[in-house]
Amino acid sequence: MRRNRRPGAALSLSFLDIMACGFGAATLLFLLLKHAEITRPPEPEPASGAEINLLVADIREGERELATLRNARTALEQEIRAAQGLARRLLSEQPEPERSLRADPKQELASLREEITRLEEEVERLRGEDSGAAVLRVAGEGRRQYLTGLRLGGARVLILVDASASMLDETIVEIIRRRIRDDAGKLQAPKWRRATRTAAWLVAHLPKTSDFQLYAFNTDAQPTTPDSAGRWLQVGDATAADTAVRQLRAKVPGGGTSLVNAFAAVRAMNPPPDNLILITDGLPTWGRKAPRGNTVDPSRREQLFREAIEVLPAGLPVNVILFPMEGDPAAASLFWQLGVATGGSFLSPARDWP
Repeated sequence: MRRNRRPGAALSLSFLDIMACGFGAATLLFLLLKHAEITRPPEPEPASGAEINLLVADIREGERELATLRNARTALEQEIRAAQGLARRLLSEQPEPERSLRADPKQELASLREEITRLEEEVERLRGEDSGAAVLRVAGEGRRQYLTGLRLGGARVLILVDASASMLDETIVEIIRRRIRDDAGKLQAPKWRRATRTAAWLVAHLPKTSDFQLYAFNTDAQPTTPDSAGRWLQVGDATAADTAVRQLRAKVPGGGTSLVNAFAAVRAMNPPPDNLILITDGLPTWGRKAPRGNTVDPSRREQLFREAIEVLPAGLPVNVILFPMEGDPAAASLFWQLGVATGGSFLSPARDWP
């Protein structure tokens, strides 16, 4: 039996196929459009781009600095290698004694000690033969005490010691205080004791072949040994030297300072000295006579000094030992000029010398 087909069934199936195809096409189109929107790269913001440019510039600057540091390091390594090569060359060229010292320091130290002992023995031998001091010989300039430069030689050496009241102390106030003490207290004044020690040191270090005289002066000048006036004493005569120094230590400082009278006494000596050592503390306060007033200003003291220089015998070297005192700033300069002009020397020693 033949079945009868209904016309509406075929039409319904075709309609569904068309709708399905349209829906699929719409879906495919939607997916394609959505994917393209997602994969499109985002555009950078203007602020972010500026920061990136700054970072890139910092990186490039860092790279340049790194290159500079590497070049500096290479140059420094080259200098180090050159210095090491120079050091090796100098060590290879150094004298043989230094290399032996480095190789055997104990042996070299023992050798140096033996040399020191030998030199000390030589010094002691010279002290016994000569004046009792280690001296430096300078051709044409006589004898000069090593380091101090004092000219200690000569056939006739005169030591002239300032024994005025100013030799009691270094300050004016203390000088006034000590002037009212008794003679025993004045003799114990540290400055005066220092002056007498200096004179004793000079006498002990004079050449034994020389003659000497020790004078003390204030307003006038006299030999410390009264019966030796007009004659010279022998350095080799221990009794005469001891007596002269002992009499100086017993002299009480006092009175003013007349350098012109002291130099006049030097000029009157016969035969004259060929070397003068002056121990003083400042410019004179007296001329040939006492000053009119109680005080003498600095300009007047300089004038008295220049008047005394005119009396000094020509050609006599003057070696000055100055113990400075307050209120007399020009003394060091003027006495230094005196030493230089006469071919002598100038010394202002420390308080513990000699």
